[in-house]
Order: sequence, then structure tokens, then C-alpha cells
Amino acid sequence: MASASTLRTGTLGTADIAFFVVSAAAPLTVMAGVAPIALTLGGIGAPVGYLLAGITLTVFAVGFTTMSRHVRSGGAFYAYITRGLGRPAGIAAALLAMLGYNGMEIGVYGLLGTATQDTGLALFGVDIPWLPVSLAGLLLIWYGGFRSIDFGAKLLGVLLVAETGILVLLAAGVLLEGGADGLGLRSLAPDNVLVPGTAAVLACAFAAFTGFESTVIYRREARDPDRTVPRATYIAVAFLGLFYAFVVWTVVQAFGEEEVVKAAGSDPAGLFFSAITTYVGGWAADLMHVLIVTSVLASLLAFHNAINRYSLSLAEEGVLPKALGRVHPRHRSPYVAGAAQTVLGAVVVLAFAAAGADPYQQLLLWVNTPGMIGLLALQLLAAIAIPCYFRRISHQEGVLRTVVAPVAASVLLTGALVLVVTHIDLFTGASTFVNTVLVVLVPAVLLLGLALAVRLRRSRPEVYAGFAAEPPREQERPTEPLTETTSPLA
Repeated sequence: MASASTLRTGTLGTADIAFFVVSAAAPLTVMAGVAPIALTLGGIGAPVGYLLAGITLTVFAVGFTTMSRHVRSGGAFYAYITRGLGRPAGIAAALLAMLGYNGMEIGVYGLLGTATQDTGLALFGVDIPWLPVSLAGLLLIWYGGFRSIDFGAKLLGVLLVAETGILVLLAAGVLLEGGADGLGLRSLAPDNVLVPGTAAVLACAFAAFTGFESTVIYRREARDPDRTVPRATYIAVAFLGLFYAFVVWTVVQAFGEEEVVKAAGSDPAGLFFSAITTYVGGWAADLMHVLIVTSVLASLLAFHNAINRYSLSLAEEGVLPKALGRVHPRHRSPYVAGAAQTVLGAVVVLAFAAAGADPYQQLLLWVNTPGMIGLLALQLLAAIAIPCYFRRISHQEGVLRTVVAPVAASVLLTGALVLVVTHIDLFTGASTFVNTVLVVLVPAVLLLGLALAVRLRRSRPEVYAGFAAEPPREQERPTEPLTETTSPLA
């Protein structure tokens, strides 16, 4: 054992876990920062792109949550992939998960700096340097991860309600005023959805859901995980899909179906602020500036907690140093893993700053993009692993959950991955060379993981043989009787 202390079991309910994963997606930041680009590229049919992405990920969630009742390892993605595709693929997936979640978090410190800069200029006319803000954010997020998981859940709950609340306020203002030209549903018409820019809209939409699958990471800390984890997963993906589509549709109504694309193209960064100023008031635009900063902080904390738990699991597996598996005796948090992740973040942020890199165009976009592609690739590998796993065990799950939905999800996620890779310039704004390097990082990490698996099998066969093994049942203390009817294979 790496530590006498363990994570606090039976702590998180369905709402708590949903807060973590929805906060990671940063709804306000995604809407204000990315939705205008989707409107520019795809026109007034952009809201449907978010619905289609949500439907695809709901199909994935069917098999994903079914498998969560059988695989109790804290390794989440890598445990699922190990069960279905074997240990080499699972070890490769573990490295890719570390790249994916670290990439999604560390790059966002650049966004924290620029969002705070924008807020300072908009509200006070003060140009705040981005680097001190990013470094202060690192310390703040470290402290949030150091504290107990229920502290983080309560904090994220408050921040999430605030950021979604300002978007609901905008939507209410538009609906009550009847929009610019009256409310309409032309955004849903096939001739407005099936346009040349739809592929780009879908790429943006899939990126907006990043992190929703991390519900399973909190299994060990959940109350009755066989119920709370699937519920939280469905709630998260359904909320994000419907909420994104609704908010983008209301912005279309705010400017009018004939004018919104022009408005988004001429001032994408100011689109949402202009809309809320017109329909609610300047004070609401000021508040939105502040809440974008808190939205970024919420996303950082959610990803930080997810990374810490992956590091903890891999330390317990013996793949990472045992010290990373220490759990704080009072807060019951993986505090050493949290400190290590904070140091890594600081090194990357300081390296970009020393190189004179732009915090948004380079730190955010260049570090986030391989993280996003990596997590999408993990979803695809997990979808492929699910039917392979259920073919090997005796179970009472239906064929729809164990074969049909995972196979359909595999096809849809392959399409999503292709869309994101072929439209990578939307996410980076970088040269072909830089884009190629960012994309190649993902298969390179997978190959490195396969090489690590070979090395572990030869030099540390006991670690290799025990990789992604099921934890003892006593690590979970559900509040209601478990309903699992099968015995998963180790």
C-alpha cells in the first residue's frame, strides 16, 4: 500500500459528480468563446451541431455506463480498455489519459491569464499581466485539489450555477423580448443544417463536451456508484447537449437569422457581450466578464481533480512512483499527486512565458489541442473495448447495451475524431508543421505506452500482471444494496 489513508468513500452523490464533469466543460467559456466561431462557419444551423454531438456521446454513454457496473477500478478509461483490448492497449491508454487530461488543464492557465486581462480592461481599464494571474491560479487550484473532494464539489456547484445562470439570464431576456425579428425555428431546418460548414461545426461541438466521461474516475468516492455514476454521466451529456443548443439558438434569435452570422464574423469575442447588453443590460455584460474567469477556474479545478485520481491509480498500480499514491490523512485527497501536477503546470506555463509565447494562441491552443484529441481517441478505444469485454464474461446485460450501442458509438466517434483532426486549424490557428506535431503526439504517446507495456512485462512482470486489477469490495461503501449480477474478470 502506498499510504494508510484512502480516498473518502461514499461522499459524492449524482449531483456532485455531475458538477465536476459539467464544470470541466466550462459551458460559459465554450459558449462565449467558441459558439461564435461555430455560427460563422456553419450559419444558423449551428445549434443542431451541438445536439448531434450530444446524441453521439449519449450513444457512447450507453455501453460506457453499462461497463461501469462491472469494472470498479479507479483507472476509468485505461481499466476499461485493458479489460476489452488487453494490458498493452490499457497501459498505452493510461499514458494517453495523462497526456489528455494534463493537456486540457495546463493549457487553460493561459486562458485564465487572458480572460482576467480582458476582464480588467473591460471593467477597470487596467491591463493585468497574464503570467502572475496564471501562477496565482496554479496555487489556487492546488489548494482546491488539496482540500477534501466534498469541498471541491460544493465549490464547483456554486461556480457552475453562476456561469449557467448568466446564460439563462441572457436566454430569458431574448425570449421575453421576442428576439430581433421574432422567434423562429429555421435553425432546425435541414437546408440550414446540411451546409458545407457543418463538419467544422461538429468539430467545435465535440470539443465542447471534453471531460464529460470523467464521471467514472470518481467511482471510489461515490455513494452507490453503480447508480450514481451512470446517472451523473447521462445528466452531464444531456445537459450539455441541450443547453449548448438552446443557448446558441437564443443568440441566433437575439441578432436575427439574417444578421447573426455577420455579427459573429465581425466581432466573435464580443457577440455574447453585445447580446446580453442589448437584452439584459450593461451590468450583466460586466458580470459575464467576471463569470468567465470563474468558469475557467471551475474547469481547471475539475480537470485537476481528475488528473490527481488518475495519477493515484497509476501509482497504486506501480506504474508511477509510489509517492504519488499518498492520500492526505485528514482531507483524504491525493495531495502528492496534486502537488506534482501543479509543479508540472508551473513548469509548462513558465516555459511558454520564457519563450515569449502568446498565452491564448500558443499556451492554450497548442497545449489543449493534443489533450482534446487524446481524450476523443480514448473514448473511441473505450467504445471498441466494450463489446470485446462483454464477449469474454458471463453477464445478463442486453445486446443493445453491450454490442449495438458501443459499435454505433465506435463508428460515430471515428467520424468525430476525423472531423477534429481534419479541422485542427480551427483550434490552433497554427502552421501546418505545428498542427502536424500536435496531432502526431497522440499516436506517439500510444506507441510509447505499448513500448512501456513490453518493458513492464519483461522487467516487472508482477506489475504487468496486476495492471488494472479490480479493487477489494470494501473500498466501496454504497448506501444501498448493489445490483450487479455478474462477476467481472480481473
